[in-house]
Amino acid sequence: MGGGAPHGMSARCVMVLGTSSGAGKSWLVTALCRHYARQGLKVAPFKAQNMSNNARVVDSRSGLGEIGSAQYFQALAAQAQPDVRMNPLLLKPEADTRSQVVLLGQVRQELGAMPWHERGDVVWPQIATALDELIADNDVVVIEGAGSPAEINLMHSDIVNLRVARHARARCLLVTDIDRGGAFAHLYGTWALLPPEDRQRIRGFVLNKFRGDARLL
Repeated sequence: MGGGAPHGMSARCVMVLGTSSGAGKSWLVTALCRHYARQGLKVAPFKAQNMSNNARVVDSRSGLGEIGSAQYFQALAAQAQPDVRMNPLLLKPEADTRSQVVLLGQVRQELGAMPWHERGDVVWPQIATALDELIADNDVVVIEGAGSPAEINLMHSDIVNLRVARHARARCLLVTDIDRGGAFAHLYGTWALLPPEDRQRIRGFVLNKFRGDARLL
């Protein structure tokens, strides 16, 4: 189900990575949240950074805050109270090159004015703390990545894929959308582009939207 809990904390972590945006990560995380909840486990979803204008208002320590709709519905599937820690960083696009930055549910104008490649190191401590708190409070944390973890030009500034997987010591599933064609190349190519130590985190491959004769695989 997951790797050993980091830092002496309680939860095991399973992470869903994708070969691309739209591969099916959100749906698979939602299904896993419900699956583990039905086993009687205390479950929470987590996505370090989400880019979406679809948001929901939830509880935060300062009153109310916003998280991505996907994490809101994942929390409901997990039979958990939606919480800003489940999506600590939400980017709401305002233009092609500008987004409103919501950190732990609250709009942070100064972060929105900061170059995106410099923002990661500033927000990472809050992201890591939110994840650590969820790990401490739950039996299972189901983590969603973003886009692809194999974007080699973005790995140095990553705060949502491999950096999270390493911090949580998560065991990972890699999902691809077989409807798009080239699914096996997408899976193998993504795996091959990962640093060797991170390839070992991939414990399974998922072909989303497969239908028909399984013998064709």
